[in-house]
Amino acid sequence: MTRTLVIGGTLFIGRAMVEQLLARGDDVTIMHRGHGTPFGDRVREIRCDRNDVAAVRSTLEGESFEQVYDNVYDWARGTGAGPVFAAARALASRGLQRYVFTSSVAAYGGGLEHDERDPLAPADHPNRYCADKAETERALFGLAGEGIPVTTLRPAFIYGPDNPFDREAWFWDRIVADRPVIIPEDGSRPMQFVHVRDVVRAALLAAGNPVAAGAAYNLGNHPPVLQRDLIALLAGAAGKPVRTINVPRAKLEAAGGNAITPPLYFGIYLDVPPITVRCDRVRAELGLELTPLEQGFRETFEWYRTQNRPTPDFTWEDQFLGGSADGRIDG
Repeated sequence: MTRTLVIGGTLFIGRAMVEQLLARGDDVTIMHRGHGTPFGDRVREIRCDRNDVAAVRSTLEGESFEQVYDNVYDWARGTGAGPVFAAARALASRGLQRYVFTSSVAAYGGGLEHDERDPLAPADHPNRYCADKAETERALFGLAGEGIPVTTLRPAFIYGPDNPFDREAWFWDRIVADRPVIIPEDGSRPMQFVHVRDVVRAALLAAGNPVAAGAAYNLGNHPPVLQRDLIALLAGAAGKPVRTINVPRAKLEAAGGNAITPPLYFGIYLDVPPITVRCDRVRAELGLELTPLEQGFRETFEWYRTQNRPTPDFTWEDQFLGGSADGRIDG
């Protein structure tokens, strides 16, 4: 029975990870700042604000884990290298066999077709998320000289059941309601996705494989999918036709549409400058074949159908489309 710590184990990646760890018989502890978990007495809880470096050190002092899976990023405050580094150092001398950190393709800072040997974003990158992920990876890999075995994962956009972000479900809200979907420009920006199940599989495989010590692994469908083809895939998963409207980005932004905060015009973060990666390494070294998008979206849509989702707010889109939602743009 492996003694395992999951930092952030109640939402999306962490929840899917804990389910798999319990299924394989691990002794699982979740460290988070909330109260209670979906897993009842099957897990042990440690309450701690992982962004508080001093608290992380004192909380983990005396604890012993063979594997650590670190999945948390605080979107409101950011999570830099300090608290992650503190957790790894605190546990290093107490039987730690692998520290697996969930980073992101954003760690590259920008650009297309990266492999894991490419340089990461500089510390002064204007996007804080990119800088935080890159700095954290550098700090963790710097521990190799102290014998601390680290693996990092660099997933593209993660999708799947329990996704808290307005991504695939955001589009299905519109497709199922027979509403048009806005596509920025000609929809030619490339994108990559990875099922949450595959992120978990990669983490568990990496933790148990000596070759993964000191390694990073990109995760994302390859070749990338274009924005316009993404909509077709999501509509296909729902078994519905979809009407699309191509609109210049400048016009969307001038009308108040946003790619990051509401009112969203193309889900959240799905119309930002693209970052794409190659994923040969995870296949070659860990033997992981990623779930095809068509299959993953179909499975996720079945989950979506069971959810009691809040009523979507189409106000901005109705106003932008001239109040008719029939595919016309007034003016």
